[in-house]
Amino acid sequence: MGTPSDRAPLAERVEQLLAGGGPLPIVAAGDPVLRRGTVPYDGELGPALLARFVQALRTTMRAAPGVGLAAPQVGVALRIAVIEDPAPVPDEVRRARGRVPQPFRVLVNPAYEPVGGERVAFFEGCLSVPGWQAVVARPAGVRLTGQDEHGRPVDEVFTGWPARIVQHETDHLDGVLYLDRAEPRSLSSSQAVAERWAQATPREAARALGFDLP
Repeated sequence: MGTPSDRAPLAERVEQLLAGGGPLPIVAAGDPVLRRGTVPYDGELGPALLARFVQALRTTMRAAPGVGLAAPQVGVALRIAVIEDPAPVPDEVRRARGRVPQPFRVLVNPAYEPVGGERVAFFEGCLSVPGWQAVVARPAGVRLTGQDEHGRPVDEVFTGWPARIVQHETDHLDGVLYLDRAEPRSLSSSQAVAERWAQATPREAARALGFDLP
């Protein structure tokens, strides 16, 4: 458990961020805050400030737009992330990727472990690596544990695209970017993905760019 002196800089940092109003600036790859890992949340912000911070994360995520955002992506090294996915995709994509709508969720001190041995690979992007995407193979299902913003325990199995989202955001809290897990030969500009590799699965990209899928 952190001491009051340990907690003060984090609370001050969040207050400074929120003073600007509107969406928060998103930290880009290369900033050490994305690589240092995070401090487990233990009341550092207090209920009122935590609620304001969560709302700011939600506003920032939606404005980007994205389907998840972790506290380090706005420069705060706390183990907190938010997710939300309206999943506005064609039926073919929804079926292939298991992408179904996810309501707004707050993940506090999350951790995940694979469920089963199946791995699936799809193009993935990140708000902290704008303009680029790459294929990442991840467990098709994971068990997520942690708490919500009210301290209530979370112990839930996610599959399909929601499993990918919670893995991506939890990785951020461990100082891991999706590029660390990606197939290097798949790295493509977002424009190239839209123009060439917008299929439901990355099979054509794998053949053309010369990488293997699980």
